[in-house]
Amino acid sequence: MRLALILVVLLFAGCGAQPAGPPPGSTLDATLVDRDGDGALERGPGEPLRERDELGGGGRRVATLATFAQITDAHVRDEESPARVPFLDRLGGVFSPTFRPQEALTAQVLDASVRSLNRERPQAVVVTGDLADNAQANELDTARAVLDGGRVRPDSGAPGYTGVQEKDNPDPFYYRPDSDPPRHPGLLDAAQRAFTAHGLDAPWYPVLGNHDLLAQGEVPPTPAIQALATGDRAVESLDPRLRPRPGTDSKAAVAAVLAGGLPGRTRRVPADPARRLLSPAEVLRRLGRRGRDGGRLDYTFDVGPSVRGIVLDVVNRAGGARGVVTPAQLAWLRAALRSAGRRYVVVFSHQPLSTSDGGEAALRALDAAPNVVAAIAGHRHYNAIAPRASGPYWLIETASLADYPQEARSFRLVRTTRGVALETWMVDQDGAGLAGISRELAYLDAQGGRPQGFAGRAQDRNARLSLPLR
Repeated sequence: MRLALILVVLLFAGCGAQPAGPPPGSTLDATLVDRDGDGALERGPGEPLRERDELGGGGRRVATLATFAQITDAHVRDEESPARVPFLDRLGGVFSPTFRPQEALTAQVLDASVRSLNRERPQAVVVTGDLADNAQANELDTARAVLDGGRVRPDSGAPGYTGVQEKDNPDPFYYRPDSDPPRHPGLLDAAQRAFTAHGLDAPWYPVLGNHDLLAQGEVPPTPAIQALATGDRAVESLDPRLRPRPGTDSKAAVAAVLAGGLPGRTRRVPADPARRLLSPAEVLRRLGRRGRDGGRLDYTFDVGPSVRGIVLDVVNRAGGARGVVTPAQLAWLRAALRSAGRRYVVVFSHQPLSTSDGGEAALRALDAAPNVVAAIAGHRHYNAIAPRASGPYWLIETASLADYPQEARSFRLVRTTRGVALETWMVDQDGAGLAGISRELAYLDAQGGRPQGFAGRAQDRNARLSLPLR
């Protein structure tokens, strides 16, 4: 990773400059671009709403019915935790990416996104999963402090940074901000300092993601993983003889890596009991929520008098990143759709229903409901919008705060002369302080969101999604 990042920086010599002008926010007004390909982001023109009328409808706006926003895949992480597995990233395949050059700055990025969303003044914000990165108590507590407002303490273990990005780590895989370009001396210790978050002005509604409940988003916590997380030994470099077998899924691969003890060069680190991985029941308690159907976080909420939100918890408690909709959930979903009455319905899940086991049955239940507008998800870290003609309604996926472009999404449901339309646009985090450095590093990350196109096509970002009268 470090060699790849340095290569990118050498090719793009202009990195490090911060965009001039007012803080970023709605991409309808302005967005960030790299006009000359020098690796430095600068302020560019706004992106207008693209008309999407594949499902009919259209017409001019008559009234605004509701406004809301989505934050997803913040992956607030304790990058100093011994339970982190950044060394697996070099194996590729199911392990990519487990290390990001900006990974020490996740709390600051979430805070910067909150500030930008507050300027949009939504009535509600839905956090569609992977709020924490490794199901650790201190990660969830840090993320909640950012969203609720108050004093945020990202550090863990002993004061200051301890981890693979220290300047004296000889492993060429890791980016070291004190030593490697783009140089940011003191960045890692600055990332550990406490700060005060304003918090979201609107109420926020949680959706559980696989990283909120599973170690590395894949494996249910075990005594061995708990001992690793709260212990004082961390792996820095992987045993070069260790390679996953072809076709091994990530759950089995992570379990196999940890089964034989710590797999490579280790170092002593300050232990911290706050790094304990939480059970699903403990996560619910920390969120102030009660589960149903074996502790699943399925519930409804209203955004004003016109919109009913339905939250589905599709995390597979047995492990693995793929979502699952149980038969009991499907029955509950049908009842929730009926109870919505004449309200317009928006369904939220972490994993897209279209890629979840049992998800097609859930989509057919939405097809049969009269007022469904959209099914909204995160998880795959990229922006995508597709029509569901058999509904009709829209399938919307939103990119993460963990990778470039580090944006949230805003929504406005409007009545039109020929039906309704869901207007949606991306919202840049404001780039203040350490969050700006995080975005710079995410942009330069050779395996991150920019080369993989996570920002999506123009029509997957800012769009006016029309629906006919029903």
